[in-house]
Amino acid sequence: MHKLTVIKQNEKGSEIWRYDGHILEQNVEMIILEALFNREDTILNDIVLKRNDRFVEYFFNDRWYNIFEIHDRDDGKIKGWYCDICRPAIITDFQITYQDLSIDLWVYPDGRKLILDRDQFNQLVLDTTTRENALKSLSDLHDHFFEIIKSLPKVRE
Repeated sequence: MHKLTVIKQNEKGSEIWRYDGHILEQNVEMIILEALFNREDTILNDIVLKRNDRFVEYFFNDRWYNIFEIHDRDDGKIKGWYCDICRPAIITDFQITYQDLSIDLWVYPDGRKLILDRDQFNQLVLDTTTRENALKSLSDLHDHFFEIIKSLPKVRE
């Protein structure tokens, strides 16, 4: 499996997190990676993200979001989907870079949805087009998440 480095940046382009992933699928508009959570156990609302939880990550060069499907390290069950609202990813042969715009959507396996970090997003200094694209993407994901997920390529477990 070909390995890539993922670089998450803030809205100004400063690096805030870096990790490696392995390519599962790729086409002209998107890439799907597998990565293991490389931080200490972290609480996200009522979910615990554990070191070495399996992430199946969808990055797009034409959409204003990424989708992270999170599987428990111990039993493999899906904990949920973390949708990162961001500028479209820059995908090269060796790395993926994206600029996070702070606001996120968490989707539970039972279909419940939770918008995260709206306050941080509202405090960002963004041009009108960026703010509008981010909010439109959040709305599209919120309203059509399961249709979007079903339209994506299936990957091996």
